[in-house]
Amino acid sequence: MKVVYTSFRGLFSDSPRAVYEALVARGDDIEHTWLTAPVAEHAFPAGVATVPFGSPESIAALEAADVVVSNDHVPLDWDKRADAFYLQTWHGTPLKRIHNDVLWAPEGRLAHLEHDIARWDVMLSPNAYSTGRFRQAFGFPRPIHETGYPRNDLLSSPRREQVRAEVRAQLGIDEGRTVVLYAPTWRDDLVFEGKGERDFEFPVDLAAFTERLGEDHVLLLRLHNMVSDRLESIEGLPVRDVSNHPDIRDLYLAADLLVTDYSSTMFDFAVTGKPILLFTYDLADYRDRLRGFYVDIEEIAPGPLLSTSDELLDAIADLDAVRAASADRYAAFRETYTSLEDGHATDRVLDLFFPRGTSAAGVPTTRGGDDDALR
Repeated sequence: MKVVYTSFRGLFSDSPRAVYEALVARGDDIEHTWLTAPVAEHAFPAGVATVPFGSPESIAALEAADVVVSNDHVPLDWDKRADAFYLQTWHGTPLKRIHNDVLWAPEGRLAHLEHDIARWDVMLSPNAYSTGRFRQAFGFPRPIHETGYPRNDLLSSPRREQVRAEVRAQLGIDEGRTVVLYAPTWRDDLVFEGKGERDFEFPVDLAAFTERLGEDHVLLLRLHNMVSDRLESIEGLPVRDVSNHPDIRDLYLAADLLVTDYSSTMFDFAVTGKPILLFTYDLADYRDRLRGFYVDIEEIAPGPLLSTSDELLDAIADLDAVRAASADRYAAFRETYTSLEDGHATDRVLDLFFPRGTSAAGVPTTRGGDDDALR
C-alpha cells in the first residue's frame, strides 16, 4: 500500500507525522512518501522517500497513492484515483472562522480550495464542538470521526519530560529559565495584501521584556507557517525564532507558558495544563472585520486577555496570580475542548483506518454520505 503524507505544504509535523511514526513502528508493509518544503528537508527521517511539494513528482505521488494523509488543503492540481482514500486530519479547534464562514477572503481563494475538499473522504475532529464547525465551514457531508488529534498524543506521553529536556538542550536553554512561547496566528490582510516581504510587526516591547524579565526568561517566537518568512531581523534581540522548528508539539513541552492571540494553539497547549496568556491587542479589528469568531473569546478564554505589552509583561512576571485567577476558566476550557486528548488518538485513528496487517488489499473504505454514527 502506498501512503502519501503532507503537513502544512511540506513540513514533517502534526497529525500526519504521528500517524506515519505509528505505522512505521508497527512495521506494516507500506510504502511511505512525504511531500516536502526546502525549509524542512533536514527534519525528515533518513531513508524516507520525499518529493518536493508542488513539483511534478508530488503530483505523480498523489495520483499513485492508495491513501493520502494531510492536515490541510492540498491546493495542487491532481486527480485522486476512484479507489484511493483521503484522510483529512485538519489542524486545530476553530475559534476563528474558517473557510466559507470567514468575514473576508481574496476573490477566488475559497473556490480554489473547494477542489481539494471534494477529494476528502473522512475528517478527524478533536471534539464535538469542532465537528459542527467543520461541517458548516467546509460543507462536508462525509464522515467526521471524533478521535482527538494524533499530534497531541506526545503531550500526555510518558516521554514528555524526556522530550522537554532534549528540546531545551537543543535550544541551549537552562532548566532554571522560564520559557515563554509566543505563537500568534496570521492576519489575512498581511498574507494576501501585504508587501510579501519583511512586514511582520512584533507587538511585544522587547526592550521592556529584556529589562524586566531577560535575566531568567527566554522568549521563543513561533510564527504561523503562512507568515514565518516575514519576520524583521531579530539579530541582537532577546528572542529566538523557532518558526522553522520541525514540530510545535516539542515546543509546547519545552515551554513553561504560552502567549498567543486567536490561534488554535491554545486548545492544544491546554493539554499540558500550563498557563496561557492571550495577547489580543487587535481584538476588535480581528473579530469584527478581518476574520470573526465562532464563540466569544472573552467568555471561553483559558487565561487573561491582555491588550498592551505592559499588561502582558505584568502577567508573565506573576504567573501564580494568573493561575489562581484563571483556574476555573481553564478547567472548563479543558473539559469542553480537550477531553479526547488522552494520549491515544493515534491508536484510535489506526484502528479505524489502518487495522493491523494493513496492506495493499486493506485500503480504508470508510466513505460515503453523512452518518451521525461516524461523527
